[in-house]
Formats: sequence, structure tokens, C-alpha cells
Amino acid sequence: MPEVDPRIAHLAESHGISTEFWDWKGQHRKPNEETLIACLSAMGVDVDAEDWIDEAFRQADEAPWRQPLPPCVVVEQGQEKYVNAHVDAGSPAVAWVRLEDGTIIVLDQVENDDPDRLIDGRLVGRATFRLDTDVPEGYHSLVLESDEQSFEASFIVTPSWLGASSLGPGSVWGLMAQLYSVCGQSSWGVGDFFDLEDLAVWAATKHNADFILINPTHAAQITGHMEPSPYFPSTRRFVNPIYIRPEGIEEYATGSDEVRDAVQQWRRQARTVAKTSPEINRDAVWKAKKQALKIIYELGRRPGQQMEFESYLSGQGPRLKQYATWCVLTETHGHNWKRWPTPFQNPDSPEVEAFAKENADEVMFYMWLQWICAIQAHRAQAAATGTGMKIGVMGDLAVGVDREGEETWATPNLFAEGVTVGAPPDAYNQAGQDWRQPPWRPDQLQASSYAPFRAMISSILSSTGALRVDHIIGLFRLWWIPGSMTPAAGAYVRYDHEAMVGILALEAHRASRIIVGEDLGTVEPWVRDYLARRGILGTSVLWFENEPNGGPPLAPQQWRQLCLGSVTTHDLPPTLGYLAHDHVALRYGLGLLTESLDEEIRRDANEQSAVLSLLRNWGMIGEDESDPHEILLGLHRFLYQTPAKVKCVALTDIVGDRRAQNQPGTIDEYPNWRIPLSDETGHKLSLEEIFTHPGVDEVTGIMNGRM
Repeated sequence: MPEVDPRIAHLAESHGISTEFWDWKGQHRKPNEETLIACLSAMGVDVDAEDWIDEAFRQADEAPWRQPLPPCVVVEQGQEKYVNAHVDAGSPAVAWVRLEDGTIIVLDQVENDDPDRLIDGRLVGRATFRLDTDVPEGYHSLVLESDEQSFEASFIVTPSWLGASSLGPGSVWGLMAQLYSVCGQSSWGVGDFFDLEDLAVWAATKHNADFILINPTHAAQITGHMEPSPYFPSTRRFVNPIYIRPEGIEEYATGSDEVRDAVQQWRRQARTVAKTSPEINRDAVWKAKKQALKIIYELGRRPGQQMEFESYLSGQGPRLKQYATWCVLTETHGHNWKRWPTPFQNPDSPEVEAFAKENADEVMFYMWLQWICAIQAHRAQAAATGTGMKIGVMGDLAVGVDREGEETWATPNLFAEGVTVGAPPDAYNQAGQDWRQPPWRPDQLQASSYAPFRAMISSILSSTGALRVDHIIGLFRLWWIPGSMTPAAGAYVRYDHEAMVGILALEAHRASRIIVGEDLGTVEPWVRDYLARRGILGTSVLWFENEPNGGPPLAPQQWRQLCLGSVTTHDLPPTLGYLAHDHVALRYGLGLLTESLDEEIRRDANEQSAVLSLLRNWGMIGEDESDPHEILLGLHRFLYQTPAKVKCVALTDIVGDRRAQNQPGTIDEYPNWRIPLSDETGHKLSLEEIFTHPGVDEVTGIMNGRM
């Protein structure tokens, strides 16, 4: 590979673009020059200008001097930090912190040796202030005053330690389930918040479980073909209304017979499609459910409920109306906002404002749907904790969003253009992955004081007892892939992890929630240490827990305590399928392997053999390893013996399902996120059948210490 121009490499590093990394085989790699230039362009650097490298260096060097204060300062409580302010040379500078409660803390100015600089024809001086280490956690303001001018910036103080002390001593266990695949006999063909409530109450009262981990419930598009992947949402700020149970809305219960009959006709239509389809048919279910919800919405609300709804709208602010306006716009112009008439591509345009006024009732309908989502999600969480669960519902946060969806329309400046997020090649995806999602720009996140990130986390935590952050490494670095390149040709771009992890911890601390970070894959060791120091739980999957440098599997007592431990994950087949090497055969059939099928199966068999040997040595299975079901039970005995603070059992393993919910690296080549929950024979299971399935007591008994 040709050497990279040292100036471009230096410029890339100054913008947080890594010029080297270690791959999954432990080999040292360097992105090529074309990749670095494309990433710089996505950061806003004009790479087409004459002498662009020199100009980019100058802009980067002078940028701090053009700002009286940095837009946002984030510190860990108790950590010493200094902030630079910039004023006219020779002018006085006074700075203070205004706390959330209005208290003022004047900051001490300290000496610095930085000479004045000429910036845009103006001589600018630098004043340095020491931030008080005793400032309490919270969202405060940093204020600078000079020559009767006042400037303000966000000052965020985050907790040093989050932890899981609220769970008490020992460990807790729960179930993980793809909510859309868990359908009761009274649901509409896609699992919903009432199914979640029933599942949680059953798991708590009958089996002493302390949580239900579900897939992300982020909003997808609401017209045309609904994206099946919960990890590819239109926006992470709002909820997919497909999870609403129409009959659970008060107006349905008090409505006339004609209203209830009309709603039930739509339900029967949805159920008919669901029963006859081998896969989960979101489109048909949503089409019917949406019509039913409109019938209920048009009934209006009693005065008290209307006041509650108005209070909700006030608390959500203009962002909710913006989302609802987007929903209605998609009904007119289609899902991809980049193909809309130009005036509607700008959410702040007069044309969009006029459209919202002309379609006020339709916009209000979509805001009402979000209110109903909030009510039913809160109800599920309250039912879970009300029946004894220590956590309740554990939500899930996707890595990113659809580049053609609502979030990129509403906040386009936050996203990098011309690149997508993915992953470099690894053992399970040897060609790498392109997730087709645009990344947030680190500089624009800081410029926004991380407000979109804060709002997103706060919204999810408001109706859950914990949050799992998918690919939490994305708060440290993301793999950016230029649009014209393969996933293997990307580069890592760094984010301010102290700010993002800190704000995540602050929101969780305020809500009294725990955070689980999915820290699998290619992870720098210091990252796991940092997360552990901040009290963020990691993720340990039995098949991946090995000693360093390809060593043997870890014994149970060698597992870390501060983690969510499980036998499997949603990116692998259920355990019975994994033991049969279904995942290898599937990847081979889809052309995702770079080595032969025989070689991959041999490697997989060796890895499984090492784990089975460990189970046998610990007395968790007998000498006969021919019964996959006995091995499944042995794996859960192993999990139970680990010190993991939180332990998770896949609902698919309990009922003997074999089909994977997702095959990374594919879109429609495999029916990702459309697989209904089934038993070992392939029979589609209802929620009620799960309650009486013979395999339940065996696995839950193990997790409750009845070996």
C-alpha cells in the first residue's frame, strides 16, 4: 500500500481520525490516503480547494481562538480541569459557573504563557480558568464576562461511578426476547407492550426473573415498507407505534359497540395475515392497526385525559411536533426526504411550517400515538416492578439511524455526509460490515452540547429500568466507511468518550437506572477498563469469553463481575442452532466466508469442543455429549456459576428455537428480524404456549439455583 502523505496523516489525527489500528487477527493496519481524505471531507474539510491541507491546518489551529468559550465543557465530578476563554487582548475576563439551582461559583483565573494572536484582523488574548472540582453533578452554565459583553456555554458535571448497587448483593437474572416475535393470542400479530407486560409478570411471578431485555423499540418509517430491523430506525428519539395495543386505550373501552366492532375488524384482518405468513409481516399489521388507532383517536378524550395529553406535549417541546410533521410529510412525498421537493427538505422552512398548519389534525394524531406509546410502555415497566422485578424492562439503544429517515431530516448538520458506519472484518464477518447508517459528527455533537444524545437517553430511560447500549464502543470510536469503498477500507473516528459516557451515566444516575454496554468485537483493552471504572456493565457471551491471545475458554470464576453475562446473543443463532453449526452453514450459503466451509466448521467445532471440555471438567455435563439439549442445560449451569452481576437467558433457548433472528452483513438475503418465535420443531409459538412450554422450568430452575 502506498505511504500516506505525513501532512494528511497529521491532519487526520488532529480531527480524530485514526491512522492505524489492530485488526481481529492482531495485525497492524493503516487506512489508505483516499480513506483519510474522504473522512476529512465528511468532517467538513474542503478537500477540493487549492492548498486545502495548509488551509485546513490553519482553520483547525485558529478555531478555538474564534470562540469566547468552547460550546460545551464536560467533566467527571472531582476531576481537575481547566478551560480557556478568548477575549480582546488586554481586556479583563471574569468567569463563573451558574448551577442548575441558580447558585453562582466564581472561577479562579490561572496564569498561562500563551501569547496574543491576530485572528481575522483582531488581536485576541487567552485567559485560563480552573474549574471547581466540588461542583455537583448536573447540567450547569459556564459564563464569561469581558468589557460588558457576556458569553455562555454548557458546563456538564457527570458522576464518577454509576454501578449497580441498586440491585443489592449477589446477581440477578432475566430473559432476553425480541418483543415483535412474542405474540399473545389477543395481540395483532406483532408483539406489543401488553405482550411485554404479560411476559414480565409471568417471568417474575412464576420464575423469579428480575428483568426482560427487549430489542430497540425506536420509531421506523410509518408509510410503505416498514424497516424490519429494530437496529435501523428512522429515529431513536421516538417509539414505533406498532407496539401499541389499541384495546388498551381508554377511549376504546368507553367507546360504542360500533367503534369496538370496527377496531376488531381491523384486528381480525391483521391476525389473518399473521397466521398465514411464515414470517412476521409488520406492513400488514401496521396498516390495519393504524386504521384502528385513527378510529380511536377521532373519539377525542375526556377533559382530564386531554389535560394530561397537553402536559405531555408541553414536556416534549417542538421536537415531537417536528417528528409528527415528518410522519405526515412521508404520507405525501414518500419515506426518503432527500427526494422531497426542495422546500420540504429543510425542517425549518416556511413551507414545512405551512404544511404542519394545513395538516394540523394529522400531525396531532402522530403526536398522540407517541403519548399512547409512553403510557403503555410505562404500564409495562410498572407491572414488571410491581410484581417484584428489581429492574423490569431493559431497553436497547441502536447504534445509528436510517440515512433517509426522520432524524437526519430533523438534524442534518449533526451527521457526516458521504460516509456510513460499520465494522472492519472480524471472525464472524470476514468481509466487514456496512450498516448503512450515517455517523454523528463529533464536532457537531459538542457544538450542540450533546443535547440530542441527552434527550435520546432520557426518553428511553423514562419508561425502562435499565438500558443496554448496542456497540457501546461507538461512544469511543466508530468505523467510518467512505461511500465508494468496501467495509474493509474504512477508518476509525474517535469521539469524546469522557463526554458521551459521562452524560450517559448522568442520565442513568438521575433516573436511578443501570447501564449495560455491549462491548463485544474488536475492543481496545483500556476501553473495558474505563467503562468498568465508570460503573458501566460490560457484556460477556459464553462462546467469546477466552483467555487473551486466543487462549482457552475462561473458567466460570474468571469472568468479570460487572457485566451482563449470557450464553448467546441476537447476532448468533439460538444455542441449539449454534451447536449444529447453523451459523457457519448460513454464512457459507450467503457468501460471507473468506475461508472454506470445511475449515470454518473445523474451527467452530474446535471452539465448541474446548467449551464442552470445560463444562465436563466442572461437572456440568456428562461424558455423553450427543444430546444438544443436555449441553444447553450445561451451558446455563456454567452461566449460573459465573460472578456476572446480571445474567440473561434467551427466550429462544428456553423453548428450543434454532433459527437466528439476524445474520450480520445481510439485509434481505436472509429474513433478518422477521423470524417468529418457534419451538424445536419449527412450530410458531404464542405467548400463552410459552407459559406452559416444558423446557421453561428446566432452564429457569438452573438460574434460580436449583441445579
